[in-house]
Amino acid sequence: MSGSAWHARIVCGKEVGAGFLVSARRVLTCAHVVRFGDTAEIAVTFPGRRDLGTVPASVAVHGGWRGGVTDPGDLAVLELARDVPVAPAEFAPPGAERDGHRLVAYGFPKGYDEGMLAEYRALPGPLISGEWVQLEALTGHGQPLAAGFSGAAATLADGTVVGMVSAIAGDRGVRVGRMLPTEVMARYWDELGELVPTPGHHADARRRLYTLVRQVGAAGLPCDPDRLYVDAVGPFGPPLPEGGFDSPARAAAYVQWEVPDPEAVTVFADRLAELLATRTERTDGTEGAGRTDLAEGAERTEGAERTEGAEGAEPSSAPDSAPDPVPDPVPFPFPGAADTPAAWSPIVVEIEHSGAGADQVTVEVSAYRDGHRRPVGARRLPRTGVRAFVQERIDEAFTQLAPDAEELITFVLPREWLNEPVARWECSPDDPTPLGCAYPLVVADRARHRSGRLRHQLAKRWQKLDARDGSAPHRVDCATAERPPSLRKRLRDHEAGVAAYAAPPTAVRQHFEAGLNLPVPVLLWPRAGCPGMEHDGPCGGDAFLDELTASVTDVPPGDLPRYVRTLRETAEAADEPDRHWAHGLQLLWDDPRCFPEPAACLHSPVEPAASIA
Repeated sequence: MSGSAWHARIVCGKEVGAGFLVSARRVLTCAHVVRFGDTAEIAVTFPGRRDLGTVPASVAVHGGWRGGVTDPGDLAVLELARDVPVAPAEFAPPGAERDGHRLVAYGFPKGYDEGMLAEYRALPGPLISGEWVQLEALTGHGQPLAAGFSGAAATLADGTVVGMVSAIAGDRGVRVGRMLPTEVMARYWDELGELVPTPGHHADARRRLYTLVRQVGAAGLPCDPDRLYVDAVGPFGPPLPEGGFDSPARAAAYVQWEVPDPEAVTVFADRLAELLATRTERTDGTEGAGRTDLAEGAERTEGAERTEGAEGAEPSSAPDSAPDPVPDPVPFPFPGAADTPAAWSPIVVEIEHSGAGADQVTVEVSAYRDGHRRPVGARRLPRTGVRAFVQERIDEAFTQLAPDAEELITFVLPREWLNEPVARWECSPDDPTPLGCAYPLVVADRARHRSGRLRHQLAKRWQKLDARDGSAPHRVDCATAERPPSLRKRLRDHEAGVAAYAAPPTAVRQHFEAGLNLPVPVLLWPRAGCPGMEHDGPCGGDAFLDELTASVTDVPPGDLPRYVRTLRETAEAADEPDRHWAHGLQLLWDDPRCFPEPAACLHSPVEPAASIA
């Protein structure tokens, strides 16, 4: 321990405390040690390097401590007047102190300017008031924590730091104290996260994250840290903390320390990089350069308006080529059918396993406007409570759409739930109209939404489909003897845009997954009616495919959500709805250009280009 030259003694007015060097010019200590820093000089010395003499310092970062013994944020980052040639302290992974290891603190009690060592251990259990780890002496003798130890690093046997001593017991003979663990210290100094090895996070990923945070801050780029966070953790990650974040740096630190999924750090950094790239494009006169086909397709699909209220921005209407609403019901082609993709404004309902039990799911509802996702509500529910929650939140989501928006309700579901009768759910408790009859409604496979590979391939496939007036579906009959690998090859060789199944997914699982795992943008099937391939006699599946093929062959794939709504409405209006071939029609329709952000995190946290100065 005595050979670790990064231990520091700090004097500020009448206060004497400890600290530790974390970079060539930065020292961490307690805020209360330098409480008189506004009026008194701060002097830092390094007992292990007396040749360096006294180094003046100033407070660069204050944790927000307000002066009370139990006030949070008792942390200060000191900026030294010059670099010191001392190797800084190294940190242990968060939580390493909880295994009962001996912890050593190097402090400066009265009369010992050269320093003293104290041995303690961290008690297991929750943080006290969410802030402190309790320390207890290993023995009843030896040096106790006392005045002069505040700000000392608490280290493991290998010298790595797990926290900082911040308080001692007020009564004589009581050998307890408190420390701020590194994950709490990072709340008050964002850059600390770059120095601490976090389980699951590669050091290069941490460095990239904080480098980008600094670059965005230095450039003064506008961005919403709350949206950055929500985007990074995904729809089923930890919810946004109460009060949100006041800076991208605070949001980045929270993602690193509080979000279990290491991928969130990468996604957060990617969004910052996109923001910087967008700024570069605008300032060097190459606005729009380097955009991917996916982003360009999103602009065509969304018919994006400029952000309301942005300086110089004026709302624009939907593209002239956008389809008119469909008369009810008429054969296709109908008046106003467009040659280009519909400018859909999706309302997205995402349902996923919550991990809290077989009956528990997590549901999030959001709406897209101007190419950005606007969360409406999220909750963990038993499956029996999902329908009522979705009805209420879909109604609320409509308030987020532009007045002339072409709504598209999209249920993003786990693969085993793709056959759920969501199109039959009522619009509301007061309106029994099925959602699939009231609005264009499609389902999507959640695994696809998380696959960058498939999204990229789907975007390319849609570019080819846009040029077609219609697309005859590739039939998958219920009695087919075709092996799944053969079907997969057929769909790939023909670059299938639409595949139609005679039976529901549960009855032809391997054949259905052949279509899902390829970039086939559209899959259609009946939710019930055919038991699968092992049956005798005539089957309604063949009749379903005959009717479906005759109905949709001339329909451009981009217009299928609207057209399928007319088919469902026609079936609902029939004298015997249950006997109509389209009564249980399910449509998986997957155009990633409607969701311009990457799959695992569907909304962009950065400001639209129009609002960046």
